[in-house]
Amino acid sequence: MTSEEAATRPYAEVIIDISHERVDHPFTYEIPEEMRGVILPGMQVEIPFGRGNTVRKGYVIALDRTSKYSGSGTVKKLIGPARGAAHGTEADAVALALWMKNRYGSTAITALKTVLPNLKDVKPVTKRTVVLTAGEKEAEEKTAFYEKKHQVARLRLLESLMENPEQPYELITEKLHVTAQTIRSLEKAGLLRVDSESHLRNPVTDVRREEDTLVLSREQQNIVDSILADADRGGSVSLIHGITGSGKTEVYIKIIEGIVARGRQAIMLIPEIALTYQTLIRFYRHFGDRVSVMNSTLSAGEKADQFERARRGEIDVIIGPRSALFTPFPDPGVIVIDEEHENSYKNENMPKYHTREVAIEIAKMHKASVVLGSATPSLESYYRSETGEYKRYELTKRLTGGQLPHVSVCDMREELRNGNRSIFSEQLQSLIEDRLREKEQIMLFLNRRGIAGFVSCRACGTVMKCPHCDISLSLHRNGMLVCHYCGYSIPMPKTCPECGSPYIAGFRAGTEQVEESIRKMYPEARVLRMDADTTARKGAYERILSAFANEEADILIGTQMIVKGHDFPKVTLVGILLADLSLGVGDYRASERTFQLLTQAAGRAGRGPRPGEVVIQTYEPDNYAIVHASKQDYRGFYEEEIGYRTMMCYPPVFHMLAVEIQDKDENTALQMAGDIRELLGKESGNCVIIGPAAASIGRIRDYYRYAVYIKDRNYDTLVRYKDRAEEWLKARTDADPRYSGTIVQFDFDPVNPF
Repeated sequence: MTSEEAATRPYAEVIIDISHERVDHPFTYEIPEEMRGVILPGMQVEIPFGRGNTVRKGYVIALDRTSKYSGSGTVKKLIGPARGAAHGTEADAVALALWMKNRYGSTAITALKTVLPNLKDVKPVTKRTVVLTAGEKEAEEKTAFYEKKHQVARLRLLESLMENPEQPYELITEKLHVTAQTIRSLEKAGLLRVDSESHLRNPVTDVRREEDTLVLSREQQNIVDSILADADRGGSVSLIHGITGSGKTEVYIKIIEGIVARGRQAIMLIPEIALTYQTLIRFYRHFGDRVSVMNSTLSAGEKADQFERARRGEIDVIIGPRSALFTPFPDPGVIVIDEEHENSYKNENMPKYHTREVAIEIAKMHKASVVLGSATPSLESYYRSETGEYKRYELTKRLTGGQLPHVSVCDMREELRNGNRSIFSEQLQSLIEDRLREKEQIMLFLNRRGIAGFVSCRACGTVMKCPHCDISLSLHRNGMLVCHYCGYSIPMPKTCPECGSPYIAGFRAGTEQVEESIRKMYPEARVLRMDADTTARKGAYERILSAFANEEADILIGTQMIVKGHDFPKVTLVGILLADLSLGVGDYRASERTFQLLTQAAGRAGRGPRPGEVVIQTYEPDNYAIVHASKQDYRGFYEEEIGYRTMMCYPPVFHMLAVEIQDKDENTALQMAGDIRELLGKESGNCVIIGPAAASIGRIRDYYRYAVYIKDRNYDTLVRYKDRAEEWLKARTDADPRYSGTIVQFDFDPVNPF
C-alpha cells in the first residue's frame, strides 16, 4: 500500500500489545489527519487503550475507509508511530503473522512479534568524521601558534588533519590520544567540523570478495539449472538429498548466485549449531559485503541493523538460523534450508511453527523457491517428494572422490559376556591405538539423547516399551514406567521380562567419564572435549573446533554438536558410543533421529584423501535404524520407518495435533485435559484420539502438564478442531474462574514430546 493510497483510509485496525485471549482481536482507531499516509500496515503505533486511556503499543494490521467500530461513543484517535517504528510498510509480514496465528494457534500479537523485527530500545549507531575546514595558510599559522604556546594536543590534531583532512572521530581520540574537549576547541575556532551520520552495523568485516573459482560437477550443475529454471517459472519446493561430503553447499551458493543475478534476494538458513566460521566464510568470500549474518552472538541492535539493511536493499543474502527467515527483503527469490531435518527448525514457543512450512508460505507470497537439503532428510520431506509435492534431486558422489567410510557394528552385549565392562569395545580400542600411531585424528561421539528415563536390559538389549503406542516407557521417581502418549504404566521390573537378567536399568554416562577413561588408557594422546560445559563461554565453540582443525589435538570427544557439518580431512576414525540410547526416547520419531545422528556422525570420517572407519557400539545391533545407518542406506530405513508410521497413524502419513494443558493445580489440569478429550471425541468423527496422558516432564515451575493427541490424514481438519477447541476454551474460562490460570497450547506434528 502506497502512502497516497493510505491517505484515503482514515481508520486503522490495531492489535494491542497484550498477549491475552480477551483482547485477541483488532481494535478500530481513527488516524489523525496529519498522519494519514504516514501510518501504514505493519507499523508499531501508540494508542490510548481502556477506560483510563492508558498509552499502549500495538500493530496496525489494516487500514479502512469506514469505521468497523460498533460500540457506543466515538472512535478513539491513535497517538502516532511508536519510537523506533519502521517507516516502510510491512503488509506482507502482517499477512504472514495472521496466517501463522490461524494455522498454529496463538494470539495475534504473539504471531506479529515473531514475524516483525523488534526495534525496541535499539539506539542507532552514529558514525562521526572530523573534517579540516581551515585553509592551508590559516592551518600553518595555527600550527606555529600552538607550537609556540606548547599546546601539544591541539598541535598534534591539526598536523594530522593537514596530512589527512578527513578522519574517523574514534581514530583521532584513540590513536592520537586527543580528547573530545580538544576537538571542540578547534571546532569552536572554526578550524574543523564534526560530521555525523546514522550508521548501520555490519557483523561481516575484513572479508573481501574473491574471484569465483567454484566448478560444479555435472550432477551438481544439473540441479542448479533445474531449480533456477523453476524460479523463473514462479518457484518450486525442492529437496536435495545428498550424501555427506557431496557438495550441497556449493550447489546452494550457485543457486543463490543465480537468484541474486536476477535482482532478487536469498535467505540461507542453517541450524545455529552448524553456523561455523568455515561455512560462513565461503559465502562471505563469494558475495562480499552483499551478504550478512544473523545469529545468537549478535546484539539486539546488530540484529535490527541487519533487518534495516535488508529493507534498504544494502544486502542480497542473509545467513542464519530460524529467525533469519523473517528478514524483510523486498523480493526474496529463494529460501534455502540446510540440514532441513534438524529439530531446531521447529519453534517450541507459541506459535509453534515449523520453519519449512512457513518458508513455503513466504515463497507462495513472493513466487519464490524453497530448497531443502540434507544427507538424512526428515521423513516429512522425503514422503512429500515421494508423493510429488516436492521435487527431489540426488547427490550420490563425494566431492573429494573418496568413498563413504567402512562401518562396523559392535555388539556390546557380546563384550559384556566376554568380560569387557569398559565403555570401549576391543575393536574400538585397537583402532584408536592404530590411529594414534599413524598420527591421524579421531572423533568419539557420545549419543546422549534419551539418557534420562530410558530403561533397557544390558544382557539382551530389550527396551521396555508401551504395548499400545510402541514407544519406550520412561522411568519416574516413584518407580513406575510410564507412557507419555496414552498414560499406560507398570512398576519398574527387577529382572528383564525377556531373558530374566538382573542387568535392567537406566544408563548413565557422560563426556567427562569418556574423557577420563581415554586419558587413562592413552596418556600420550592430546584430547579435547566439546559439550555444554566446555562451550559455555563465548567463543569456546569456535576455539575448540579451530584447535582440532589445526591438529592441536588427536581426539575430539563430544555430543551431537561435533557431528553437525564439520569437515576435518585428517579424521579417519569415528567411534559412536551408546548408539542405541536415542532409541529409548519416549517419542515416535526416536528411530528416525537415531538413524540421522548415526549417519551424520559416520559422515565425519574419511572426508580427506585417507579412507575412514566408523565403529557403532550398541546393545541393539539388529535394530533397523542401526542396521541401515551402518550401511548409510537412507532408502532402506525410509521404507521400514514409513511402514511403521502408517500402521500407527503417525506423521507424515497422518498429521497429529497435540493439545498441551498446564495448571498449578493438578486436578484442574487433569479435568481440563479430560474435558478437551471429550469435546474432541464428539467433534472428530473418525479421527484417532489418545490421552489424556502426563507430559514427559510432569511438572515444570510448579505447573502440572498433561496432553491430548488427535490424528487425522488431513491437516486442515485438525486446524478446524483447534479452532473449535479455542472457541470452547474461551467460553469455558469466561464461565468458570477455576480455569483462569490454565494454559492450553496447540502443537501440530510435534517434533519433541511434550
